[in-house]
Amino acid sequence: MQYNLDIRKKQEFDVVVVGAGPAGISAAVSSARMGLNTALVERYGIVGGSLTIGCVGPLMGNVSKGTIVDEFKQLLQIKEPYGAVAHDFEHAKTVLTDLVNKSNISLMLQTPVVEAVKDGERLTGLIVGTKNGLEEIGGKVFIDATGDGTVSYLAGAETRFGREGDGLVQPVTIMFTLAGIDDSKAISPQHNTYYVRLADSGFREKCREAARKGLLPKNASFVRLYRTNRPNECMVNASQENYINGLDTDDLARAESSLREQTNIIRDFLRNNVAGFENCYVTGSSETLGVRETRRVMGEYMLTAEDLLTGRKFKDAVVSEADFILDIHNPAGAEQADDRRVKPYDIPYRCLVPLKVEGLLTSGRCISGTHEAHGSYRVMYICMATGHAAGIAAALSAKHNVLPRELDYRLLRRELLNLGIRLSKIE
Repeated sequence: MQYNLDIRKKQEFDVVVVGAGPAGISAAVSSARMGLNTALVERYGIVGGSLTIGCVGPLMGNVSKGTIVDEFKQLLQIKEPYGAVAHDFEHAKTVLTDLVNKSNISLMLQTPVVEAVKDGERLTGLIVGTKNGLEEIGGKVFIDATGDGTVSYLAGAETRFGREGDGLVQPVTIMFTLAGIDDSKAISPQHNTYYVRLADSGFREKCREAARKGLLPKNASFVRLYRTNRPNECMVNASQENYINGLDTDDLARAESSLREQTNIIRDFLRNNVAGFENCYVTGSSETLGVRETRRVMGEYMLTAEDLLTGRKFKDAVVSEADFILDIHNPAGAEQADDRRVKPYDIPYRCLVPLKVEGLLTSGRCISGTHEAHGSYRVMYICMATGHAAGIAAALSAKHNVLPRELDYRLLRRELLNLGIRLSKIE
């Protein structure tokens, strides 16, 4: 059998961003606004990633003022206090696509990356799959915003997977929306959230007991309920499948099937046990499962839990005041493995510069850090901020014709500060 391996050279860009989730959009928009010819390559048919087809809400995490996070909040019409209300996913699809198009970005949808092209240690191109076969996309600088570290892996960067000891990663989940809820019974007028969340210990124990009795899936004993921007509707974050390798297609198929079944089981539990949910029904769910953790791309610095717990500052910080718990869903069972509070911390530029590969930056959840630190910086607002920084760094590298590893971090920080981003000052 003969195979058609005729690879056409599609186009050359200054900056190529792969992955159109929150980090990738932030990176591509930031680069394009610097005047660079920028491409955004996405394997699905819509931009937004977890913000849209992943149905993840409310958005979590905090960073300093002045980053692109502020713009995202305005676009997504997020007005409630932090972590209070899930945004409108359909609205997000429209406004984020519009943001990309207005930024004069070359958007490539339905375009998975399948291989890397290198000249020595430098990444020079990506082979992508299209309806017309394989094509090559060239660039001066590339940004891996895939979440899975796909570009970095294909380019030969050093990666790590899972926690130390057993290599297990956090479980996967499918988010879904329930409607038909009686808000007068389910929502506390005083706190503007669900009664069951206020009586957390009682509800948590009821969920644990239900899981033991088989009324909830075994590892779905932590049922998180969040308001949306519509009345009588809520987001549910509860389904859980453990021991899934998010890079293995067989595991992913098994998890998709299991989690779809779990959706109805969780719905029935809420119908039978929570006031106001007696007539609830599922109106939508994520179009693909939510993967919390896969590869972490090792960079010139690896962020640690100790850095986060002590609120460490760095002289090459490109993100400051990052703040979210060490949110580690138990890789080997139900509930949380860790939820320690951190002190607002910095993310240094070195975490975005992979080892062993030139011409490449990372952003989002695949940046350089330990399994524990990843539990905090993986959330969307922090991912947006690392994407913002990576986009500016890539643009400066291309403009000055230097490798990202050679880019003077002081030049990068000066540009970020000029954009109004608040950064730690350490000499």
